[in-house]
Amino acid sequence: MRTDWKLVLEDGTVWPGRSFGASRPVTGEVVFNTGMTGYVEALSDPSYRGQILVLTYPLIGNYGVPRALLDTGLPHPFESAAVQVLGLVVTRSEPRYAHHAASQSLATWLAEAGVPAVGGLDTRGLTRRLRALGTMRGRLCPADEAGALAEDTLDMGRLVPAVSRPGVHRFTARPDGKTLILVDCGAKHNILRSLLSRGVNVVRVPWDHDFLKDDLGAGGLFLSNGPGDPTRVPELVERIRRYLQSNRPVFGICLGHQLLALAAGGRTYRLPYGHRSQNQPVVDRLTGRGYITSQNHGYGVDAARLPAGFYEWFVNANDGTNEGIRHARRPWMSVQFHPEAYPGPVETGVLFDEFVQVLNEA
Repeated sequence: MRTDWKLVLEDGTVWPGRSFGASRPVTGEVVFNTGMTGYVEALSDPSYRGQILVLTYPLIGNYGVPRALLDTGLPHPFESAAVQVLGLVVTRSEPRYAHHAASQSLATWLAEAGVPAVGGLDTRGLTRRLRALGTMRGRLCPADEAGALAEDTLDMGRLVPAVSRPGVHRFTARPDGKTLILVDCGAKHNILRSLLSRGVNVVRVPWDHDFLKDDLGAGGLFLSNGPGDPTRVPELVERIRRYLQSNRPVFGICLGHQLLALAAGGRTYRLPYGHRSQNQPVVDRLTGRGYITSQNHGYGVDAARLPAGFYEWFVNANDGTNEGIRHARRPWMSVQFHPEAYPGPVETGVLFDEFVQVLNEA
């Protein structure tokens, strides 16, 4: 296996390092996460599909990768059944891990998944460059590879279909509970756990399921997180738009937030470098209360063009971008951040309680 590798950015800069994952060159969007922990959850988050992830925390892998524990039929603490990132970049990868639940090293997990990783880079300097110039494409490859950047390893327009699990899957919390359709655009497992723990029965359907023709007995719609540009799934946006005519409850998270806004007549746009961390401050515009949230997105909802009847619910305290919308009269709401967390603070989990109350009253 080659050990001398590099990250090449589209601006021509080269960042040399050492390989510790799979020996497979990849090309894709380079993004950064400033969280201090939770690399297992982040690497298995489907919202990172097709991206090379840079972690700014300088010590990664020190607690290894745990055994998968089944929780409501879902592997815990993983947020999906696989490693989702295209590649990983860190300052230091720790091969000697220490944790009572660990079963393997981070390097072994990545190698088995076919995901390349490079350590030894100045990830904070790299992050400063991405913040200054915006998100760029990059390539992880052997140090002696020459030439321009190759085509993206994955088709960025087909990311949602790639992470959406096929088939209809039912999860029962209690026989007499209300039922939600969870539209899986790359849904994190903890969304399911959060709903089930509140007594809601969930029917998870793939992104292309026609819930207009077959609502599977559900009383509402839940739009999950997922990767990429929300405008690349126009057929789903149109189904949501028509579903809104039923006036049934709808809740969206991350990509689901953007999809709801588009379906209602709003507009989305690409952020310069996105929000990806577990320390993003948001403010509730209704109460003035601040929250620290977990986030992972590269697109936002244009607050200047909110759909008719909607108002701004949350805003980002750092840059003022929109973090949530809510309808003034209908049971429709969505947030850009992750109230299910994992990794991250759980204080906005109360939004699940609020939506479940809306669902039960509908």
